[in-house]
Amino acid sequence: IFDEHGKLLKSASSPLQIWKEGNCIEQSSTDIWLAVCAATRAACKLANVSGEDISSVGFAATCSLVAVGADDSPVTVSWSGDARRNVIVWMDHRAAEQAERINAYNSPVLQYAGGALSPEMEPPKLLWVKENLHESWAIAFRWMDLSDWLTYRATGDDTRSLCTTVCKWTYLGHAHMQQMSMKDTKAMDACGWDDVFWEEIGLGDLVEGHYAKIGRSVAFPGHPLGAGLTGTAAQELGLCEGTPVGASLIDAHAGGIGVIESVPSSNIKLQEEEDMEALCHRMVLVCGTSTCHMAVSKNKVFIPGVWGPFWSAMVPELWLTEGGQSATGALLDHIVENHSIAPLLANRAAAQNVSLYELLNRTLESMAHELQAPFVASLSKDLHVLPDYHGNRSPVADPNSKGMVCGLTLDTSEKQLAVFYLATLQSIAYGTRHIVEHCNAHGVKIDTLLACGGLSKNSLYIQEHADIIGCPVILPRERESVLLGAAILGAVSAKKYTTLQDAMKALNAPGQ
Repeated sequence: IFDEHGKLLKSASSPLQIWKEGNCIEQSSTDIWLAVCAATRAACKLANVSGEDISSVGFAATCSLVAVGADDSPVTVSWSGDARRNVIVWMDHRAAEQAERINAYNSPVLQYAGGALSPEMEPPKLLWVKENLHESWAIAFRWMDLSDWLTYRATGDDTRSLCTTVCKWTYLGHAHMQQMSMKDTKAMDACGWDDVFWEEIGLGDLVEGHYAKIGRSVAFPGHPLGAGLTGTAAQELGLCEGTPVGASLIDAHAGGIGVIESVPSSNIKLQEEEDMEALCHRMVLVCGTSTCHMAVSKNKVFIPGVWGPFWSAMVPELWLTEGGQSATGALLDHIVENHSIAPLLANRAAAQNVSLYELLNRTLESMAHELQAPFVASLSKDLHVLPDYHGNRSPVADPNSKGMVCGLTLDTSEKQLAVFYLATLQSIAYGTRHIVEHCNAHGVKIDTLLACGGLSKNSLYIQEHADIIGCPVILPRERESVLLGAAILGAVSAKKYTTLQDAMKALNAPGQ
């Protein structure tokens, strides 16, 4: 819950169930909705506000795929046949082979996805379901990105966001460039689907009914949907019927609008054109389980191995370029938690009331002092990590790429883990440097990074990125930037601001 100045009042969370079997990772949309309702009620209670005090609602979620039937009941996407498991999680790689086959067609739409679809995108996942779960394919009535399903569940309006459709479904948002702007107040008939693409990859049945199953209408992020919250959804959430709800964003993109204007103000007032030019020199790092690298531009820029250009997928009427690393926070967790000494260190961290990573950061500082090392970063000079444990999203665009470690010994001590953690952290930063340099070599001009997400709270993680990439990294005042981005969507839907850009400028603020 945020106030009108973009300050977080209170937040709450509720755990989600997840099923993992090999490359298959699944969730339940029913479970997710119940968690959203529980967290919303808890946040209101913590903030001491009532449903009447909430002026608008925004949703952001992972780019996971949801299947529901004609009565909105869940349709299984699982080998198990369990109907609860109707969500293919974004990082699920079951459709790697389908992605390869789709890419082999070399469809023109692929140039707007860096030249190749990832198995994390929706067309390969849809093709996997059609080929492997025939009954589910036959009865599924709607296929939706999770954030769009949440707005549908809240409002009964199944208008899709330009963010989800453009970034994950191959929808060509720029088909609307000449006909609409964000200042228009109606949803747009979907005219950006490519019939030939869907037919040639074997999903021509989705073209039926003007793409009824995957989206007949689209809207700019923040566009007000339906008549706001339905009576049922309002009761479940503890809010008021009719509360405005904005068209959604993918979580990383919500982080983007929650942070990209968080730069120190200048005494010199920039003209609108200069302000836009400065915006196009920034890259947002949304650092969590994975990391997304978001940059916008006035003109489309095609960069091999980097997703996009996506028109209006984050900031309306600007082109988005989106790099990414599929496992960053997840990789650090994997390295640290699977080390033999991890349980002992976890207990020690708990006793000191710090995180395991803060404990490792302190260990590295002590080691640098003991060894009289010039700086902490030099401790990893003999240990090197290739971080592609879950493939390389950008700029190599190879989901089958593997990780590698060079320099291991028989040492399994706390100090060894600390150095291994440092080397892994640095490898992630070098991956970001690779993305930044690759983008700049193709016409983008990134000179400033803005970081948000869980990993941005790790000071060593941020410092290594600044040192390795060689440009300033700005942290926003509001560290929960994804939540702020969702709140901005709500504010725009309630007409608190004329445009999303106006809301970003008003509610973003620099921190460190």
